[in-house]
Amino acid sequence: MATSLELTALPGVPKIVPGDDLVDITLDALARAKLTLHSGDVLVYAQKIISKSENRLVELAAVTPSQRAIDLAAETEKDPRVVEVVLGESSEVLRHRPGLIVVVHRLGFVVANAGVDSSNVDAEGDKVLLLPEDPDNSCAVIHERLRIRTGADVGVMINDSVGRAWRNGTVGIALGLCGIPAIRDLKGKPDMFGRALETTEVAVADELAAAASLLQGQAAEATPIVHVRGFPSAGAGMTAKALLRPDHLDLFR
Repeated sequence: MATSLELTALPGVPKIVPGDDLVDITLDALARAKLTLHSGDVLVYAQKIISKSENRLVELAAVTPSQRAIDLAAETEKDPRVVEVVLGESSEVLRHRPGLIVVVHRLGFVVANAGVDSSNVDAEGDKVLLLPEDPDNSCAVIHERLRIRTGADVGVMINDSVGRAWRNGTVGIALGLCGIPAIRDLKGKPDMFGRALETTEVAVADELAAAASLLQGQAAEATPIVHVRGFPSAGAGMTAKALLRPDHLDLFR
């Protein structure tokens, strides 16, 4: 178990545009921070820079809303074009109210508005930004390219801020993973009094995602990449899919 953890927001990350090489940008930022990658380090990337580099932008002028989107837009007081994009990224609509549509995203998790967002997206044109097509694969590609460039076997995470059904405020969660554990299973481990734990599983990836989110910020901080040293790597090999609860175990759907 780790007794210390060091997180550093990398300085000087430029505004990301489609096609930007995030590995080059990361290595430049590490050099500015006077950090050298070691095997076992972790890099946490804010979702928006991954999505922007992968050109997950949608021009709303090119979107034709369906009748379903028009009807749902009337109930939620949202732009029908945005609703159409949300529906295209969703497998199921669970709840809605004015200003909000809660869906099962095509990647399997429950999220507001399918993660479709216009915050911190260039104001030029009328655009929204989607989540990465395959966040786990995006992490795997960055992981391998960093290994080739540096020789270091580092963990890579994509995190994003989401709301919770039972608590106010957003918190960082892991959308994609490579080279670090998603969950630490403590079932059978003794507690302080020697009793075996029966159900305890710790979502360590989400805990790290939330910690990194504190440094990344939500507004104009411009620190979307966080370097982590000291995070335990036992159990690496999982993807973020390990964090999704199967439908048959979900008591609320």
